[in-house]
Amino acid sequence: MNLPNVYARVAVIGAGTMGIGIAQVAAGAGHPVWLFDIDAAAARQALDALGQRLRQRVESGKADADATEALLGRIQPVESLDQLADSALVIEAVAEKLAIKQSLFRELEALCSPAALFASNTSSLSITAIGGALHHPQRLAGLHFFNPAPVMKLVEIVSGLDTSAETVAELQALTRQWGKQSVLCRSTPGFIVNR
Repeated sequence: MNLPNVYARVAVIGAGTMGIGIAQVAAGAGHPVWLFDIDAAAARQALDALGQRLRQRVESGKADADATEALLGRIQPVESLDQLADSALVIEAVAEKLAIKQSLFRELEALCSPAALFASNTSSLSITAIGGALHHPQRLAGLHFFNPAPVMKLVEIVSGLDTSAETVAELQALTRQWGKQSVLCRSTPGFIVNR
């Protein structure tokens, strides 16, 4: 798997402020993006709201109309986790509850290719603890974006005790391609910035 390849599909779980922002970043870099939320209407509403914001930028002369429509066209809301099975990378941005994240990644591990990478946008939970729910925790890392994700350059790539060097290297290459500045850190309370 070559994640920086723009044809690699990225899935984003959670259509709140961070989730839709991360989806915008990935789609802006050319990736097809699946957007899933436990509330299917929330994913559609988030995409509609993003479309309104981006089209206002076009109307005010701050963005290109064709590029904006192409970006929006690459984000596809989906209604079940099963539809994420072909994703090369799954990024979750759901509630900061360990049990929810563990359950989610356990389900994803059963659905997705063994080559798929998993990332959590958690700002505080232990990546080691989240990965403890997986048979292959080496494929999980933290990918902590800052709000608003499309604007803020910094991304923390967080290694749990079992995260592989290959997973970290792929995420470093990917964030570079997305125009982000990554910093590497271990899974310690608050990581770097929030600590």
